Amino acid sequence: MSKTLHIIGGGMAGSEAAWQAAQQGITVVIHEMRPKVGTFAHRTGHLAEMVCSNSFRSDDHESNAVGLLHWEMRAANGLIMEQAAVHRLPAGGALAVDRDPFAQSVTARIMAHPLISVSYEEITELPTDGHWIIATGPLTSGALAQNIRAATGADALAFFDAIAPIVY
Repeated sequence: MSKTLHIIGGGMAGSEAAWQAAQQGITVVIHEMRPKVGTFAHRTGHLAEMVCSNSFRSDDHESNAVGLLHWEMRAANGLIMEQAAVHRLPAGGALAVDRDPFAQSVTARIMAHPLISVSYEEITELPTDGHWIIATGPLTSGALAQNIRAATGADALAFFDAIAPIVY
């Protein structure tokens, strides 16, 4: 692929997608609105900042679908699971991390990758050309959320969980 892959959103999904694409030799630009445009929940401008919890839930890959997803991400040499292991905290059968160092280390690894750059600006409209991944969640800016609703015909957007993405 000779064209650049653009990813809207530098959360965990956007960061992992950027990492996986770059590891395959694809040039990637992550478009992240923070820290220029804040949200009520984020405290930093770091990529992959966890805002609701420090838990990735169960890490049991033999008895739990979430744990199986963790196993698959590790098998794919995923950045998020790699850094979760580095910053893991005791949490019984769950995978919990020290949130701030986790986000700092994901950001540092992304910024150090020669094929990934980060553009700090708010994207308010859905792109009409090029290669894009829209990796936004419940804290999507109002203008972009409205454009997603209009493009999909949905009255409202619903974000159930990072483990259950909505794909159109």
